[in-house]
Amino acid sequence: MNLENIRIVLVNTTHPGNIGAVARAMKNMGLSQLYLVEPKLFPSSEADARASGATDILASATVTLTLEEAVADASLVVGTSARGRHIPWPIMDPHQLAGVVASAGQQQVAIVFGREDRGLTNEELQICHHHVHIPSVESFSSLNVAAAVQVVAYELRMAFLRQSDAAKQAPQWGTPWDIELAEHRELELMFEHLESVLVEVEFLDPENPRQLMPRLRRLLQRAMPDKVEVNVLRGILTSVQKKSRSR
Repeated sequence: MNLENIRIVLVNTTHPGNIGAVARAMKNMGLSQLYLVEPKLFPSSEADARASGATDILASATVTLTLEEAVADASLVVGTSARGRHIPWPIMDPHQLAGVVASAGQQQVAIVFGREDRGLTNEELQICHHHVHIPSVESFSSLNVAAAVQVVAYELRMAFLRQSDAAKQAPQWGTPWDIELAEHRELELMFEHLESVLVEVEFLDPENPRQLMPRLRRLLQRAMPDKVEVNVLRGILTSVQKKSRSR
């Protein structure tokens, strides 16, 4: 587990003070990568003030226009969610998340936090492999984004401290893996390819898609395919296309 490979991604943060407080929470727990997706106001003196000594994290923060850009090279993407969804998605608490991240080894990991007022959209959550939920009391479940980051960062820190030697950490699938996991952008290209083929062979009706693509996303992201597996799947899709067009 490498804390330097874990990025905290904030989407459309409204209050710059929250960005500063997140930076402080991150530095407390040894995290350094901060990505900001279309923040309303950044840089900001208010963010610097709330960072309280963690302004180096603000200075090195990466600002992007889209969530896809912020997680493009991540092999594991986790979205924070406080609400139930129409289609169930693999969900865990922060302690469980830390175990999954610890098993990811040297892979790039992105943990995504949504807007202060409404969190992440369904579409944004669907690009995530897992969802993490902080089990606060139902009668008062809303957490400030910096507080949520602090909870998750604490569990990541504890998992890091427990992992005294990487060799002692049980690999994710019980054995060292021979190929790097696919990055988010590689998965997105595969999903675009898959959708176009399904439309072409008339398995997917674009006028009435139902929940087919979200369910296929859930299936394939749950499997966490590696780079070679993604290439194999895309090779199969290309072969299907060729056969379909030769008829």
